[in-house]
Amino acid sequence: MIEEKKVTSEKTVLVGVITQHQDEAKSTEYLDELEFLVTTAGGTAVKRFVQKLEKPHPKTFIGTGKLEDVKAYIDSHDIGTVIFDDELSPGQLRNIEKILDTKILDRTTLILDIFAQRAETSYARTQVALAQCQYMLPRLTKLWSHLDKQKGGIGMRGPGETEIETDRRIVRDQISLLKKKLETIDRQMAVQRKNRGKMVRVALVGYTNVGKSTLMNVISKSEVFAEDKLFATLDTTVRKVVIKNIPFLMTDTVGFIRKLPTQLVESFKSTLDEVREADLLLHVVDISHPTFEDHINSVNLILEEIESANKPTLMVFNKIDSYTYETIDEDDLVTEKTEKHYTLEELKNSWMSKIEDECVFISALNKDNMEDFKEKVFDMVREIHTKRFPYNNYLYSEYDEDGNKL
Repeated sequence: MIEEKKVTSEKTVLVGVITQHQDEAKSTEYLDELEFLVTTAGGTAVKRFVQKLEKPHPKTFIGTGKLEDVKAYIDSHDIGTVIFDDELSPGQLRNIEKILDTKILDRTTLILDIFAQRAETSYARTQVALAQCQYMLPRLTKLWSHLDKQKGGIGMRGPGETEIETDRRIVRDQISLLKKKLETIDRQMAVQRKNRGKMVRVALVGYTNVGKSTLMNVISKSEVFAEDKLFATLDTTVRKVVIKNIPFLMTDTVGFIRKLPTQLVESFKSTLDEVREADLLLHVVDISHPTFEDHINSVNLILEEIESANKPTLMVFNKIDSYTYETIDEDDLVTEKTEKHYTLEELKNSWMSKIEDECVFISALNKDNMEDFKEKVFDMVREIHTKRFPYNNYLYSEYDEDGNKL
């Protein structure tokens, strides 16, 4: 298993590509996110290298000439780590290491390292360990290249198992054990969910670092760990919440991210059972992020993957206190007005106006517009609750002082 390493201010270089499927703007955006991941892991990104290619080079990801430029920079600036923005194949890792002669990481390794740092419970640690083993298995020749040859000498000739094959078998056995352990924990958690009865379940979903845990703390008056870093929350947290006279359960889940490693999607699917079994989803969006619409699409894709895309959903546009927009001077007749020039009101009147009854704009940090948020959640939870308990409908109706139903 890849050991957890807590890095402090390790200087890194980032490497990305511009391809026919990823233009310059998209590449810059992904590298910005990669830099945030590096900061979260405890490192510092000091330089970026980007190359235009039709597609990533199958042997070295980028061209050998560009790799030589990277080599010259890391040698002259004492850089210890080079991080690539896409998952590298075992062959690419070996070839790049031979040229750069330094520590090479890819986006997947970086995310796995952050998860290893952030995992607090036995359940989260087991999930991360499984993802690490699945990622490491095809890369054993890279990690232990000194073990990949058959031993020779007296008494060692003939059929047998090479040391690298032994290591592969050990990792496969470890994967099997971790899967069995997760199955045991999953059964325990399924019993816990069953014991919660028929209370309405509400799940917070969204991109990483959009403010789900902060909103959870505000609405449930609890103290879930929240921080302005990616993947601050890995462990599922469930709290009982009461709005007016309706109790329900609210769940805070792990955040999603673009280019999420397939190993993590697989190992964390059991955690996402909370989303799969929820009655209502609160899709939290950081509206201050310049590409929040891409974030929405990324989350929706994962929701489709876990068969949860058709659930009743309230779009919660968070961080309105941080929302900014670019202005155009009155005498500027050249600049074309785009979404980045929209005020918050103009943005609300765009495609969002079509889902007016299913969205709300708030600031969880400053508690702005929280009453409107609670009112919409109350209405949606009550609708689900009264369908489940029709004989209790009168309990959730509001009456005036004369006893007349409002």
